[in-house]
Amino acid sequence: MVLPAASPRARPFHSLMFLFHFIARFFCFLAVLAAGLSAVKAEESSQSEEPAVRVGPDIALYGEGKFVYENNCIVCHGAMGDGRGEMAASLGIKPRSFKTGTFKYRSTPWGKLPTTEDLMHTVHNGITGTAMGMFTNLNDEQLRSVVEYIKFFSRKWRKAENYAPPIELPKQPVWLVDDAARASHATKGKSTFQAVCAACHGPEGDGKGLSAAGLKDEWGEPAVPADLRQPHLRSGDEPTDIFRVLMTGLNGTPMVSFAEAFNEAQMWDLVAYVITLRRDFSAVAK
Repeated sequence: MVLPAASPRARPFHSLMFLFHFIARFFCFLAVLAAGLSAVKAEESSQSEEPAVRVGPDIALYGEGKFVYENNCIVCHGAMGDGRGEMAASLGIKPRSFKTGTFKYRSTPWGKLPTTEDLMHTVHNGITGTAMGMFTNLNDEQLRSVVEYIKFFSRKWRKAENYAPPIELPKQPVWLVDDAARASHATKGKSTFQAVCAACHGPEGDGKGLSAAGLKDEWGEPAVPADLRQPHLRSGDEPTDIFRVLMTGLNGTPMVSFAEAFNEAQMWDLVAYVITLRRDFSAVAK
């Protein structure tokens, strides 16, 4: 059977409908293509970016952390984590209040919270010259749980802007292990020390600078500058520990970060000078 030919009036209408269908399919194709490209880009981005830092304490470890805290920490740091435990009044250097969310010893930039590993390190190794002893009796699981528990005392741990990754420290210079080369760098470091550090730490590095007596920390307690001649420092004994403190500062104290004030070479010269102070003092003491 032969169909009748379309009338001349119907032909423009069919052509217009064909054009509309073509345009609609073309835009659908573009939408699918854009979605596919976005998915590929998102996947590549997720693979290249580092995993996000967890914000807030881990509620799953609250119970075990509370148990460890009450059996090891409460006598100094208090039930409320305010540093007012039963023994606090008798201690010359007061226990840390966890309610402020301020921690001195960190691997993170000035003003930021420490990492979980920073806190575990402090609990495990203690702090030289204070009542904060070494808790080597705690295993890794217990250390992690008690660290998560103390995070519940401050709201700072619930805000992403308070977190930062650890500062990447440069490699220790090779000249640091050579006595003659180190002595040369220590001479440069001494000049910087006398100009910048002596006001607090003293010209001899004994912590008796002209400004020392009036220094206070964030908690209103005397902020006694470190005697840098001692064999053990609270932040650690290695050259990289001294360098790290120059980079990070000690939150809550007058010891600020010098990351913007000194370049890397100047910091290592200062490290060399502190090592010289310690060794000279140790030699005299013997």
